[in-house]
Amino acid sequence: MANSSASGVLVIGLGRFGSSLANSLEGMDQEVLAIERDPVLVERYSKLFPCVEADATDPLSLEQAGVKDFSAAVVGVGTSLEASVLITVNLVDAQMPEIWAKAVSDEHAKILKRIGAHHVVLPESESGYRVAHQVGERMLDYIEIDESFSIVKMRPPKETHNFSLADLQLRDKYGVQVIGIMSPEGEFEYGRKSSVVHPDDILVIGGDEELVMRFANRP
Repeated sequence: MANSSASGVLVIGLGRFGSSLANSLEGMDQEVLAIERDPVLVERYSKLFPCVEADATDPLSLEQAGVKDFSAAVVGVGTSLEASVLITVNLVDAQMPEIWAKAVSDEHAKILKRIGAHHVVLPESESGYRVAHQVGERMLDYIEIDESFSIVKMRPPKETHNFSLADLQLRDKYGVQVIGIMSPEGEFEYGRKSSVVHPDDILVIGGDEELVMRFANRP
C-alpha cells in the first residue's frame, strides 16, 4: 500500500539531468533525496542536496532508501535502457504515486510508458529545471519567458475555489495575473473580472517567477 502521508521527490541518477533536477528542487525548498550508485557523484553532490549511495535496480536498496516515504520519483538514468526499465518497474511495484522517467529515444519512451511511468521526459525537449517546477506540485506546465516572467498552468489553490477574479484580486495580493481559465471539458476563456474559478479548473498564470512559485505552492 502507498503511504498516504508521503511527500517529497526521489531523484534516481545524478547525471546532467538528474543533478540539475535535484539541485532545482532543493533551491525551491522541496523535500528531495537523490539515489546514485557512483560514489564519486554522491560525494560531489552531497554538499548541494541529500544523496545516498545505492543501486536502485535492486528493490531492497530502494526500500532501504525509504521509497515509500516519497510521493513522486524521477528516474534520471537514461544511458542504460536495462537499468532505466528495472528502476521504473521497481517504482511501479512499490506503488509510487507519481513516476517520471527520462528517455533517450521515442522507443525508450514507449517502453517506459507501457511499464507504468506516468510521465516520460525527453531531455532534447525538456530540462531538469522545467520538470522541477512540475514534479510534486500543483503545476501542470511551466514556461520561462525570460528571467523575470514565467507562465504556468496549474490547479487552483483552495482559497480561489468558487470566487470570481474580481473578488480574489490576485494581482494585488500575490502579484500574479490570471491569463485564462480552462474548464475540465477543455474550454478556455481569458481571465476576466467576472470569471469564476471552480475546483476542477486549470489556471493559466503569468508573472514574476518567484511570485508565481509562491502562489503555486499555496494549499
